[in-house]
Amino acid sequence: MKKLHTLALEQKEAAKHGEVYFPMQKYVTTLDASYPVVVTHWHEEAEFTMIRSGSAMYQIDLEDYPVEEGDLLFIPPRLLHSITTQQGQQARSDTYVFHLNFLGGNGTDLCATKYLTPLQNREYTLPYLIKPDHPAYASLRKLFEQIHTLYDETVFGYELALKALFLQTVFLLLQYGEKDETADHTTSDKLKTVLDYMELHYAEPLTVGDLAAQCYFSEYHFMRFFKKHINMTCVEYINNLRLEKAVEMFEQGNTSILDVSLSVGFHNLSYFHKVFKRRYHMTPKEFLRQL
Repeated sequence: MKKLHTLALEQKEAAKHGEVYFPMQKYVTTLDASYPVVVTHWHEEAEFTMIRSGSAMYQIDLEDYPVEEGDLLFIPPRLLHSITTQQGQQARSDTYVFHLNFLGGNGTDLCATKYLTPLQNREYTLPYLIKPDHPAYASLRKLFEQIHTLYDETVFGYELALKALFLQTVFLLLQYGEKDETADHTTSDKLKTVLDYMELHYAEPLTVGDLAAQCYFSEYHFMRFFKKHINMTCVEYINNLRLEKAVEMFEQGNTSILDVSLSVGFHNLSYFHKVFKRRYHMTPKEFLRQL
């Protein structure tokens, strides 16, 4: 029986998705008042998602996509993306995160050089959101449910079948995509640089000046730039990142609130309590009692 993971806690650019010889992982994500957001992030893998219930807002490559029950999403590698829910909303989704190397993307044959490598390098623009009225929806949904069944049942040879199903998924999406070798990724690349820096240094004191320097922006321009594209201030983002790391530590068995607070970069315990309760609608102590 495979362990299920939640995007809200583990879907980060530094996360390990699957194993070296089987680079794919299933995630079950529930967003609600306790976990209302998956912060903006990126990774080398692609994602294939179905919204099982509820509604939310995806941001993919800096564009907003409202989603609801039954919708499918395909997020190619290296694209910035996030998920948010409004107050009172809930959303549940199943996501399969897989590296294109699993499909042969690291090969030298025609399929790799003509399709998979350009897709990995963001040279193709594909439909990210596939709603029921999309001409490929019925076929893609059937593929998704086949992936879901095979992944859970793990019959002998299921890895071969999963590889074939993901290749069919990419094939169908390519019919509605186009190659774009002239796309300007400057904005998203700058944001990735900043987000990577935050991921590496979240436990340290971080200033706006530190972050602005990663983009070679003034502090004023950086704050406007970050808020415009991430939909939250850099302070809010850092706090959310630190809180997610704190929850990970609590769930891994660390019950010292002071130690966790210091380990994730909150050096003021009362402030840690304040932002934790604002985010999760309970104190750290109450959270620990629920584990």
